[in-house]
Amino acid sequence: MKLLIHGRNLELTPALREYTQLKIEKATHHFEEIVQEADVHLSVARNPRVPQQIAEVTVFANGTVIRAQERSENLYASIDLVASKLSRQLRKYKERHNHHHPNNSNKDSNNSETEDIFVDNSINDSLTKGKEPYLPNPGIRRKYFSMRPMSIEDARHQLDLIDHDFYLFRDKDSKELQVIYKRNHGGYGVIQAKD
Repeated sequence: MKLLIHGRNLELTPALREYTQLKIEKATHHFEEIVQEADVHLSVARNPRVPQQIAEVTVFANGTVIRAQERSENLYASIDLVASKLSRQLRKYKERHNHHHPNNSNKDSNNSETEDIFVDNSINDSLTKGKEPYLPNPGIRRKYFSMRPMSIEDARHQLDLIDHDFYLFRDKDSKELQVIYKRNHGGYGVIQAKD
């Protein structure tokens, strides 16, 4: 597994880097066959009156993005909490994946062809080829990612895995972009473009 560790508003000491690596490897140990890369961001709030130290982990598992974030007054505690949360989310992902694909050894040819397409088409090649880097306006952060068509149920599951309030996806029937979000009073909602 490729592990990237970044720090913001703090110095990444060898001890902190080693502790983070140990905890993330322990959290992903039972999921080595599906986890290809983990990206860890550790940060400390700039406001001294708000003692928040944040650990955020994004894991790329078989084309699925799984994200966990935790904050506390102690960075080591935040790392412990995020590793535990990540382990639960990976277990949930694996159980769901095994439930839908109980006989993983008998994949049909369509699945392997689809996997080959995702492996061959690197995101970096397709999104940055021929483009010049520039700094966006302050306060605007852009993210690019491939969007394979999926059902609303798959999008709901992905929303639960990334730990956000909403998830943008391409509907597999209509091929249009839609947003699924968590409602304040429970349940989910979907935002669609009106024709």
